[in-house]
Amino acid sequence: MNIALPAMGEGVIEATINKWLVAEGDRVKEDDPLVEVATDKVDSEVPAPVAGTVVSINVKEGSIAKVGEILAVIENDAAPTKEEQKKVEKEVKRVRETIEAEKQKPAEKSESSPEMMSKTTTGKFLSPLVRNIASHEGITSEDLDKIKGSGAEGRITKDDILKVVAERKSGKVSQEAKQEKTSEPQEKESEKTREPEAMPGFENAVKKDPASVAAGDEVIPMNRVRRIIADHMVMSKRTSAHVTSFIDADVTRLVNWRNANKDRFLAAEGQKLTLTPIFIDATAKALHELPMVNVSVDGSNIIKRKNINIGMATALPDGNLIVPVIKNANEKSLTGLAKTVNDLAERARANKLKPDEITGGTFTITNFGSYHNLAGTPIINQPQAAILGTGVVRKTPVVIETAEGDVIAIRQIMILSLSYDHRVIDGALAGKFLHKVKEILENYSPDSI
Repeated sequence: MNIALPAMGEGVIEATINKWLVAEGDRVKEDDPLVEVATDKVDSEVPAPVAGTVVSINVKEGSIAKVGEILAVIENDAAPTKEEQKKVEKEVKRVRETIEAEKQKPAEKSESSPEMMSKTTTGKFLSPLVRNIASHEGITSEDLDKIKGSGAEGRITKDDILKVVAERKSGKVSQEAKQEKTSEPQEKESEKTREPEAMPGFENAVKKDPASVAAGDEVIPMNRVRRIIADHMVMSKRTSAHVTSFIDADVTRLVNWRNANKDRFLAAEGQKLTLTPIFIDATAKALHELPMVNVSVDGSNIIKRKNINIGMATALPDGNLIVPVIKNANEKSLTGLAKTVNDLAERARANKLKPDEITGGTFTITNFGSYHNLAGTPIINQPQAAILGTGVVRKTPVVIETAEGDVIAIRQIMILSLSYDHRVIDGALAGKFLHKVKEILENYSPDSI
């Protein structure tokens, strides 16, 4: 059986082969990981669709493979069953649709500089991953030409360029760069170090002084995922007019209902019933009633999303963050949401998510309460227009109105925060949305469980 590079998500047509986890002659079971691949969006593994023996590996580590390209060949232990055949046919269809969709898209202008093409000026091959890191770090084609690649045929690997990044940030300069610098004419050197003239009203935006490093400080280079997160957050703040509104919710009834049903739910479904799927359920219902929060901005156009795809920000063991997406969340029961949430969270922490499971989100939820925080002001996950933060649920003395007068009672209170793009979402709509989520949570009744 031919093992092809599967469709890797919207807009992704190629991937870097990071590491083979098997060798020719190895026996594998169905769903055993075969190879680690990397795109600009996520690192993931390609599993074996059937049990058998690895007959050949067709693409070397460090090479680039296109979606649909044959990575390896597995000799199946037995003739494929109808179910296996359908699975293969479904994947083949999915790959073809992805390739066809990319062909139908109009050619996009490259936002990268000329140095970030697939080859350097001397013809040294650059993978998409290496180009992405170089672009983010301001490493030019000339700089890349000086790097001695440790990959196949001298190709520059991820480790090679990250080493250069680390050296730069720690103040070190490679020997090659030093020689190159000392051999240049003095006139050229002075031109290179000349500061650009400040533009009116742009005094401090052109150049930022580097942070000072004192004795004993540790310089830790950001890994690829952290750099992507950092760039995405800065881009979001520059793109959207961020405003954050807050509301508190009395979720005493909800907490009591969950406590009364969580053991039965675990016994019946084999799943833990946390508050996260309940928050997602309430948010999906609110988005259905107020669809103009479920939007994106495209220039001077507003795109009102048909599907309600809710991303849930998930902390990883290495300190990074990933946002798996629950597709069509409004169409799922609480049981379905609980199973999906638990599955995505578990596979996210094990680095087993597929690329298309972190794309296509239309709204995001981030849970500050996981770390006992009261509230926060989350940054919008572009190209979405809003993100909901959920604070910790804690016992709080509050004033309750009764027929006999006001009384103070101990209630389970949480704070909800909504960051929204004020270009397209006004305070009135944001306030209505927050109040709707509060109303649903305070009177929560699942459609089915």
